[in-house]
Amino acid sequence: MNPVELQDRIHASLCLAGMGDALGAPTEQWGIEEILAVHGGLVRRFVAPTEDTFAGALGGQRAEVTDDTSQMVYLARVLARDGGRLDASTWVACLLDWAATSPKATFMGPSTLGIVRALQAGQDIARVGTIGQSLRKMTTVGNTNGAAMRVAPCGLVKPARPEEACELAVVTCQPAHDTDVAMSAACAVAAGCAVAVGGGTLSEVIQASLAGARWGERRGREQARHVPGPRTPVRMERALAIAASPHADDEAFLQALAAEVGTSVLAAESVPAALGVLAYAQGDPLRTISLGASIGNDTDTIAAMAGALSGALAGTARLPQDLLAEFRAVNEGLYGLEPLAAALARCAMER
Repeated sequence: MNPVELQDRIHASLCLAGMGDALGAPTEQWGIEEILAVHGGLVRRFVAPTEDTFAGALGGQRAEVTDDTSQMVYLARVLARDGGRLDASTWVACLLDWAATSPKATFMGPSTLGIVRALQAGQDIARVGTIGQSLRKMTTVGNTNGAAMRVAPCGLVKPARPEEACELAVVTCQPAHDTDVAMSAACAVAAGCAVAVGGGTLSEVIQASLAGARWGERRGREQARHVPGPRTPVRMERALAIAASPHADDEAFLQALAAEVGTSVLAAESVPAALGVLAYAQGDPLRTISLGASIGNDTDTIAAMAGALSGALAGTARLPQDLLAEFRAVNEGLYGLEPLAAALARCAMER
């Protein structure tokens, strides 16, 4: 792949992830029926978030991103600065920098919040989320989608090298998402982005995401905590089966995916849901983020993760240009996605 096309795909991935985030922020925590009724169908345009959403309660504006995109950008900046390399101490420093300086740090998710507070206070992170005086962590700690939502740059700097992308993704799972479930989910997104930005087909991206999920689950069992409960690869397979099945309309698909896979902040729900949305939309950029923003519950994150994959497949010319223009007008000044894409592309080419 030539450098110009690679940079364009990286730029498209970053932008569509952010556009999905901004499109889904005003519907987060809502149900499917409510979303479709208020928007007259799928969510296809930016609106100002209302006070009954996290974005609205925290002062978010129309077309503005949340913590999903801001964390993704902070990670991408470090990868660009360090030539596509990342170690544990550098990542922790990046996370703490984001928590201290990002205007979106108030959106921080549950797994990240506990670890960040402990790190800032100089406390033992092994005690975060434990039961009583033991070192056993609750099964609900570290199994959310915070690592997966920000991980796309780990794939974008490793075009057509999904296992290398997964190695980077694992670093970003520590210390907040130190479970086999969260690592599996993060590796699914990273591997899919690596294959997509490297010129893979939709089918190849889906298979890479499945392989990444299985790889991440194995690595998580070796290096992190195993938590009982649904397995990310199994839920992904179910999501893909739902996407391939006939449905009366888009609402029927969304209802089936929400009921059988789930759409919550749990990594084993939202990441499989994002892959199901991507497959059902056949990778189409607007359809992908519209369905993600309309699926209910953790809409901004589902649309962001699916958008990162779709954008890397599509390139900027296939993005919805009216939404892209509005998105860039609101966010480009703060996040600089175009020069960031150029920096990531240079890293990717300097293998």
